[in-house]
Parts: sequence; structure tokens; C-alpha cells
Amino acid sequence: MFSTAFALWRRHRILVSAFVLAAALTLFFAGRFTVQAVYWANHRDESITPWMTLGYVAHSWQVPAREIEARVGLPPPDGHPQPLVELAGQQHVPVAELIDRIEAAIAAIRAEEAAGKAAP
Repeated sequence: MFSTAFALWRRHRILVSAFVLAAALTLFFAGRFTVQAVYWANHRDESITPWMTLGYVAHSWQVPAREIEARVGLPPPDGHPQPLVELAGQQHVPVAELIDRIEAAIAAIRAEEAAGKAAP
């Protein structure tokens, strides 16, 4: 077996190198996909806490982040994602109030989605 692999390497170095690189990249991205799938399967509808970003909340609750922003009255993001505690500070409201508004927006979005699916 090793003699066959060595013979392939000797004759087709570029092709074997390309195959090994492609296999390594495939394994990397398959592993990354698996880790993310397992993580998000275990973090659905997670309780909202001040350290979370709006994108994290939206992903966990499976609702569009832009829809939450519009309903809560938050400006569109500029730059890096900010935790809810920073967003609350910018809005000059307690973080608990912001979380309550986000939870209400999520409930309204989900109720509308459920009503849309129930209608024929």
C-alpha cells in the first residue's frame, strides 16, 4: 500500500498535494459545521441576558434580527456587534427594560408567524 502511495507521490506530486489539501479543507469545514450544529441545537430559545448581542438572541430564537431592531426601536448596527447592556446604555434605558421589549417583540413576531402558517 505504501509503495503505491509513494509511486503516486513520485509521479503526480501536484495532484496528490491538491487532493490532500482538498481533503483537509473538507474535514475542517465538516468539523466546523458539526460543532455549530450541535451548539445551536442546544442553545435554542435561550434566556436573554445582558452579555448577548442582538444577533445572538435572534439566532437563538430563530427570528430576524432586523425585525427585532425595528420593533424595539434600535438603530441599525454600525461596526461590531454590541451586547445588550451597551445597547441599553445608548438608549438610556435599563437593560432589564430593553430585554423585556426584545422578549415582547419576539413573542409578537412568533405570533404573527404562527397566524400566517395557520391561515389557509
